[in-house]
Amino acid sequence: MQELIEKAAVLHEALPYIRRFHGEVFVIKYGGHAMVDDGLRESFARDVVLMKYVGIHPVVVHGGGPQIDETLRSLGASSERVEGLRVTDDETMKVVEMVLGGRVNQEIVSLIGSAGGRAVGLTGRDDAFVRARRVTSMTTRSGRQVDPGRVGRVEHINPDVIERLVASGFIPVIAPVAVDAAGASLNVNADTVAGKVAEALRARKLVLMTDIAGVNDVAGVVQSSLHAREIQSMIDDGVIAGGMIPKVLCALSAVTSGVNKSHIIDGRVKHAMLFEIFTDKGIGTEIVGAP
Repeated sequence: MQELIEKAAVLHEALPYIRRFHGEVFVIKYGGHAMVDDGLRESFARDVVLMKYVGIHPVVVHGGGPQIDETLRSLGASSERVEGLRVTDDETMKVVEMVLGGRVNQEIVSLIGSAGGRAVGLTGRDDAFVRARRVTSMTTRSGRQVDPGRVGRVEHINPDVIERLVASGFIPVIAPVAVDAAGASLNVNADTVAGKVAEALRARKLVLMTDIAGVNDVAGVVQSSLHAREIQSMIDDGVIAGGMIPKVLCALSAVTSGVNKSHIIDGRVKHAMLFEIFTDKGIGTEIVGAP
């Protein structure tokens, strides 16, 4: 009986959040361990479907770096990374499109369908809704100049196709492949695509699923909430460093461009999204605009 009472208490705690977020768009960057662990994959799909059924409109943008690496290895190939971006020649771009736009995207669509949802998979090439400009040169940490190949930086998101899918009751599942002005495919960062999609949709929340518990302070303690001024200070002081910087800046850009809040959460924790969205305490780090 006590277990049933506790479950009822959880539902009561979630009720004001369900009411507050009804009809709102949440953009979720899905990646990391949550994409490769079978239990977490199924849990993620059920959580997304639950959000849809309580009136929230989830839009999923996914990564797939490990799956691309695996496919390249099976083909006897490899690719270098520069500042977190994969150097992408023409042959690698074919693999990126095959893996992200094909295998990974359709697996997520299938998982959501098996959980009772209606999902549609697409890439930024569809209706050319993700436009990017090719990055012609990048500098490594050692100062070496590198041509990253078919790598792009997002310039424009046309949200029409996403809005139509959402309005029709579907959960869009987006692979981070963009198109340039000439119609060529470009490999783009999934976090950035998620942030720009959230901005274009005027989403209520941007949720970045990662393999860390959140943003730590200088003592290593996860901060439940940070605002813009604190983040810039933490970057300047070296508290936020390495691969965490682009994620935090992506989250910060979203909230300064119209998204209400961004969240960096630990995708290794089952139901992490639900904990962050529907409970008072939450999990991970929320990022808000200047106080």
